[in-house]
Amino acid sequence: MEHAAGSEVDRERMFYRRLLELGHEGELAPLLDQALALIIEFTAARIAYLELHHDDASGAGFWRAHGCTADDIASIRMSVSRGIIQAALAAGETVETPSAKDDPRFAARGSVQQNAIDAVLCAPIGRPPLGVVYLQGLPDGDSFAPRHRDWAELFAAQLGLVAERLKVPRSELEPIDHTVESRRRFPCQGLIGRSKALARVLNEAAAMAPLDIGVLITGPTGTGKSALARALHDNSRRAGRPFVAINCGAIPTNLVESELFGVERGAHSTATQRTVGKVATARGGTLFLDEIGDLPYEAQTKLLQLLQERQYFPLGSSQVVAADVRVIAATNVDLRDRVEKNAFRRDLLFRLNVVTIEMPGLAERREDIAALVVHFAREACARHGLPPLEISRRAISVAENEAWSGEIRELGNAVEAGAVRATAEGVATLRPHHLFPAREPHSSDDALEYREATRRFQRRYLLDVLTECDWNIQGAQRQLGIGRAQLYNLIAAFDLKRPKERTSTS
Repeated sequence: MEHAAGSEVDRERMFYRRLLELGHEGELAPLLDQALALIIEFTAARIAYLELHHDDASGAGFWRAHGCTADDIASIRMSVSRGIIQAALAAGETVETPSAKDDPRFAARGSVQQNAIDAVLCAPIGRPPLGVVYLQGLPDGDSFAPRHRDWAELFAAQLGLVAERLKVPRSELEPIDHTVESRRRFPCQGLIGRSKALARVLNEAAAMAPLDIGVLITGPTGTGKSALARALHDNSRRAGRPFVAINCGAIPTNLVESELFGVERGAHSTATQRTVGKVATARGGTLFLDEIGDLPYEAQTKLLQLLQERQYFPLGSSQVVAADVRVIAATNVDLRDRVEKNAFRRDLLFRLNVVTIEMPGLAERREDIAALVVHFAREACARHGLPPLEISRRAISVAENEAWSGEIRELGNAVEAGAVRATAEGVATLRPHHLFPAREPHSSDDALEYREATRRFQRRYLLDVLTECDWNIQGAQRQLGIGRAQLYNLIAAFDLKRPKERTSTS
């Protein structure tokens, strides 16, 4: 008997230690997986189900189940045990029954009888409840023992402390989308986000798209100017015609005119055959001139002629060609400054600058970063044939607080590289060190919150042991497996006081 009692104490001590380790995971999904494995190991329940709710009334936001088929899970969540779960949530107390099908509180439910629900233990997680732990049935058909209830309640209390820290509110997961109305008028899949800054851009673009006028898009490199230009084309009357993009800074100076306007055979030493230019290729559609500020001064004159007269001469030709294109240009530099430095034609600037749309940087679009990270992760997984990745909350937070000097392009590159690193590491969640491998992992706020949650649980556990032992120090230290001095230090550290004995009155 003494050996059996000792084994039970050891098992209980192991349960508490494992319980304290739950908060080591920094993400909710792995935490729930660990928690579910722990409660199954120590209770041997045939069916176990964990559910955490969103902050609104939309139902379970996160859940895990064991010992269930897909149909079983649906039954537990929607009908079979809903009365039991609701009772635990409403009362904020554990609901226990040796046989749900014989319990007058639940027997009237057809689903309970249909599925012959036997022993059930359901404890609310957190106060006020933010979810439940639901246990059903034991292998031998017995009812749950008192120790099972104690473990379930302690388990739910600790899980509540840690889950409250990790649970992302629905409002944070799904922030207000300021672009909903704009996207109805201006559909554009290539521009990811829901911020007010992006909504402003989309509203301006929606007004400009139907008009067959030039548009100058300004903003830092990597902010999505090319995507906006494409969306302007797709929402214009030229949508069914070609969209031709050319990066003015990526073409050698001596080839710019040939690229834009084409070249006749023999026009120069390398012109061994007639080449069609981008303007001709874009006929009837849109010509997008990216980084227009890098266009050589000599080519600017011909572009001005194209815009003014809607015609041009291919290099080496005396035959004028009519130009039916809409020109959209983009720049990451101040063209007025380029004009002052005689690097850009003033009259060309006036022609290009009929309407200007400024693309905001990520500093103005912080609330779009989460959606961009998810988008780039999905793209990377699809492009490289990688398994789908979850995005950790900490990774989103780090990305949102990063100074992305390279804007969206840099963010996309970081997420793509991070997805490859995460897959190579054999994990299914993208974490901060995947995005920034050169940085040391930090503990900061999460570590502080976890330590506080752990401290509160340790204090409660210590007080429970002392109360159970009637504050017998020797008995408490034996049960805790620590020395007398350490026990006294813990009592002092947690400011625990032995309750005064009540005096009876006659």
